[in-house]
Amino acid sequence: MLKSLKQKNFLFVGLGVLGITIVGTILLVPKSIEWFEHRQKIQIEEALKEDPNKPSIILTLAEVPLKQRQQKLQEIAESNTLSLERSRGRYLLAVDLLKKYEGGPALRQLDGLDKEYPILTPYILLKRGRGYELTNEIDKAQKTWKMLVKTYPNVLVAAEALYKLGKYNSQYWDQAIEKYPQHPSTQTIIRQRIQENPEQPQLLILLAKYNANTSSTNPIRDRLVQDYASQLTSEHWQMIADGYWTTNEYKKAVQAYKKAPVTPQNLYRIARGQQIESQTNSTNEVKIDYQRLLSEFPKALETATALKQLARLSESETAIDYLEQIIKQFPDEAGNALVEKAKLLDGIGHTTEAAKSRETLITQYPKSDATAKYRWNVAKTAAEQGDILKAWTWAQPITNNNPKSSLAPKAAFWVGKWAQQLGRSQDAKMAFEYTISYYPQSYYAWRSAVQLGWNVGNFNTIRHTLPTVIKPDIRPVPPAGSDIFKELYRLGQDEDAIVLFKAEMNAFSQLSVNESFTDALLKLIQGKNLQGINQVWSLQNKDGTESESQLQRLRKTPEYWHALFPFPFYDTIIDWSQKRKLNPLLITSLIRQESRFEQVITSPVGAKGLMQVMPTTGEWVANKIALKDYSLGNLKDNVNLGTWYLNYTHETYGNNSLLAIASYNAGPGNVSKWIRRYQVSDPDLFLEKIPFQETKGYVESVFGNYWNYLRIYNPEIGQLLSKKTHKEFIQK
Repeated sequence: MLKSLKQKNFLFVGLGVLGITIVGTILLVPKSIEWFEHRQKIQIEEALKEDPNKPSIILTLAEVPLKQRQQKLQEIAESNTLSLERSRGRYLLAVDLLKKYEGGPALRQLDGLDKEYPILTPYILLKRGRGYELTNEIDKAQKTWKMLVKTYPNVLVAAEALYKLGKYNSQYWDQAIEKYPQHPSTQTIIRQRIQENPEQPQLLILLAKYNANTSSTNPIRDRLVQDYASQLTSEHWQMIADGYWTTNEYKKAVQAYKKAPVTPQNLYRIARGQQIESQTNSTNEVKIDYQRLLSEFPKALETATALKQLARLSESETAIDYLEQIIKQFPDEAGNALVEKAKLLDGIGHTTEAAKSRETLITQYPKSDATAKYRWNVAKTAAEQGDILKAWTWAQPITNNNPKSSLAPKAAFWVGKWAQQLGRSQDAKMAFEYTISYYPQSYYAWRSAVQLGWNVGNFNTIRHTLPTVIKPDIRPVPPAGSDIFKELYRLGQDEDAIVLFKAEMNAFSQLSVNESFTDALLKLIQGKNLQGINQVWSLQNKDGTESESQLQRLRKTPEYWHALFPFPFYDTIIDWSQKRKLNPLLITSLIRQESRFEQVITSPVGAKGLMQVMPTTGEWVANKIALKDYSLGNLKDNVNLGTWYLNYTHETYGNNSLLAIASYNAGPGNVSKWIRRYQVSDPDLFLEKIPFQETKGYVESVFGNYWNYLRIYNPEIGQLLSKKTHKEFIQK
């Protein structure tokens, strides 16, 4: 009793501090609650003002396995300080608990979280409903999901709530189909409905519309064409045709485009599709289709391409007429047309006119890509003949006139190399600095850095170099998608993030650069590395001013380069690089070139796995190292065998990585022949003389990869490059 009184007195004293007297005992509770609610409201408002991009422990746990992160999440979630960090921790802890079917503990973490963490309130309600479902409180689960649908009708996660509600009452599935046909959960409903009753063309149209760019939708498109053609509008035919075209079903696409609206693109694709399927279509029919495009849309961009195709399909003199039309009507395409015209004129013996065409190319279209290629061919031939001054002179204008040409980095570097041979050391230095400044991501930037004496490793030293590597420990903010999606992605809630982004993007037939890059990020976290890397690389192929603008902004961000040069299987690579005493970035670079980090992949000639080990080579190496019961599809086995062979090629050629990498691709026999035939003392010249274009490109790609991994993840090189700005070089 005495203890109880002391506790009460302590309580009274505590309340007195708040300015509340004992006499006012009746009013004590409501006033204190009001004060605490006010204080909590202020804390929530302060927490909501926090910068979501500030340093965060929670975001570093995004990819950490559940068991390993549970204790840290628990500590953060139990913090007495209301913050975004605590809200994120509570959410992740709740999701982890739900995965373990612990509904009650999850509900405790989710209690009140919707007020503290508004950006994810719809998902908090979705997960809360799941928690009630796990505790067999079905009425509460349904009530929570209904609240979600009612409160957030414009948020796509409502479709998931309707899907769950529909398991108890099918009318909610009708609502999902009506309001959210693009959501993957809704499409699951649609497929189930079609399976129950196949004769529902409107549902088939929804599937075709919102899964347009995948070959798995082709059976749906086939059914629409075969069974419901009379019910399809021209817009439906456009949708079906585009889907067929995207999935390379050209013959089917042609027939669909014929019923779609008449546009330059559609007319071009009708002709081009028939040309691709030329085994079943006559050349004359294809020509007629191209000529229709010329007649109906003479100024369209597709018309220039149609003229090129007609030139390829025609006899020389007629082809020349088509090329002249391109030169007159489409200045941006005139350069390539002049090159083709010159080739045709040479072929029919009109060498003087051919020379005039090339002169016109250089004088009137100096900025065309065709001019860059022509200049480089002249320079290269001159160098091979020993006329270094001519080579240097012809190559110099390429970087000024054609800075975006794929040849520009190479030309800039060789201008420096040829300047060295001419004794023009200052010009050489300027050329190498220019290459690094303007083309920092290129293989030739690395070769220029070597010439300038940077500590970046050379062919003879890379093998034993151990560069510092610093990887980002949190995911970037994707450039596309809703704020909800971005938060889910950064938290590592991959399943929810992927479904939501797919729902958000399904309404678009074509993705923008930012959207496509974000989609590539999602492929990478799913382990679809080949698709993800190639998708990032192909962003440069998107046409339009807005696409160019988005790409240029994206290329200035670290996340773009991290996605293009990712680090899957990092621990395995580091482990075997230490055992083989090989530079881990060199192994990573070779794997990126060989397989794009695709673990289960087989080449057309039978090479398998990350390092594309041939079965016969794998067997030979396995016998050497007494490895039994191995599998080339197994990650560790493949890297074990591949790194042993890479070490072997290095030892074979005195640790010269140029020769070792070339041998990995072309075999030691070929490399030995080239060593005997060509001068190895100048590795750049040796590389140019390799007769196998595949091997030459392979070597450049592997070491280009190496340079990019170095500049992206090594702080020292990154800092050096940051000083080599365009502005700095121009001022010189």
